[in-house]
Amino acid sequence: MYNTDMPTRAELPTSAKLIRSTVIAFVTAVVLLVTVVMPADYGIDPTGIGRALNLTQMGEIKKDLAAEAAADDAAQAAGGAVAGAAPAVQSATAAAPMVSAAPAPVAAAPAVVWRDETPVALKPGAGIEIKLSMKQGDKALFDWAVQGGVVNFDTHGESFPRSISYEKGRGVAAKQGELVAAFDGKHGWFFRNRGDAPVTVLLKTGGTYSKIDR
Repeated sequence: MYNTDMPTRAELPTSAKLIRSTVIAFVTAVVLLVTVVMPADYGIDPTGIGRALNLTQMGEIKKDLAAEAAADDAAQAAGGAVAGAAPAVQSATAAAPMVSAAPAPVAAAPAVVWRDETPVALKPGAGIEIKLSMKQGDKALFDWAVQGGVVNFDTHGESFPRSISYEKGRGVAAKQGELVAAFDGKHGWFFRNRGDAPVTVLLKTGGTYSKIDR
């Protein structure tokens, strides 16, 4: 014996209501796909909403991670092939030593005064972004070194709707130089630890910038 009342024909939704609900659900799904899923998962942002919500950066990082993983697999495969190859035969003829004059003494460069020193601990597979707020033409000196291993890095800048990648590297233990802002916005580094052990990146920065974020 059932106590649940069966709905009457008048209470059932009409075909028009079902069609309208289906159309609304479809339109909502398309909007979410274009404004949220595509920027966050694939870095594709046709409307610009994803970058305003910081979703496009997530998608770009995911694309970079996928590219890094593919490159790691290719490098390991290439390394195995090289290890199995026969060693090259060294030439028996030794080159004559070259004698050069002693270089002239060079005056020591003035010591850099660092404004900020930012240590960052990264577990295996972890990544972090450190950005400087800069105006176009501002110059920031930097010096970073990895304790305990190496990292992959991407030096880049962004300011909606513009973005730029200055330099990328894989398996790097240290880097020094000068970062010149191509436009007003945030410019800095994304570090990724692809090793099997934790590492610490010590980033020193100086020069012209208003603040540093991580």
